[in-house]
Amino acid sequence: MSAQTQNTRKRVAILISGRGSNMVSLIEAARASDYPAEIVLVLSNRPDAAGLDRAREAGIPARAIDHKAYPDRAGFDAALQRELEAAGIELIVLAGFMRILTDAFVESWAGRMINIHPSLLPLFKGTHTHERALEAGVRLHGCTVHYVVPELDAGPIVAQAAVPVLPGDDADTLAARVIVQEHRLYPAALALIAGGGAVLDGGRVRLAEAARDASAALLSL
Repeated sequence: MSAQTQNTRKRVAILISGRGSNMVSLIEAARASDYPAEIVLVLSNRPDAAGLDRAREAGIPARAIDHKAYPDRAGFDAALQRELEAAGIELIVLAGFMRILTDAFVESWAGRMINIHPSLLPLFKGTHTHERALEAGVRLHGCTVHYVVPELDAGPIVAQAAVPVLPGDDADTLAARVIVQEHRLYPAALALIAGGGAVLDGGRVRLAEAARDASAALLSL
């Protein structure tokens, strides 16, 4: 990788709370010399998060900021902000991060923070998405990468991937099929954003012409 290519890569922090399976897929994708983002930091609100060790094994600096050590959400967010600023972070990727961030923090990172949600938003915001999809009898389920806004799971959609709901599915089998697509979708969506192929325009995501075919491919089953 040339020094020029290295310098133009966006500096990314991944925030996790657990094992970090989506984090691993992002780290693996970022190893490619032409990937437009560099994973430079992993942070967790849980010191026992298994993903911290997985990040360190991959050579990524990883630290815990225990939310229990702070009297309120604002105090935790301030500590988080200090770490991000010290690392020169340009984009935040939430990957199984189970803390609700304050509106002030979210707004300070507007257009620079993304999340992946296990449903085809705007359907099934919040938790227990697979159970709710089965209860609703939908034929398609999936996952969505979106920008983070103060309202839960309501930010502009970057990309989606769908899976069929099969006869005999339960929440576990459906979740297993969705996570495969998450691991495919998240690195592709981050590349779109970091490479300038997806930009926010009036509260919606506009894809550059060169990125449209790639985005359409993500929607395939």
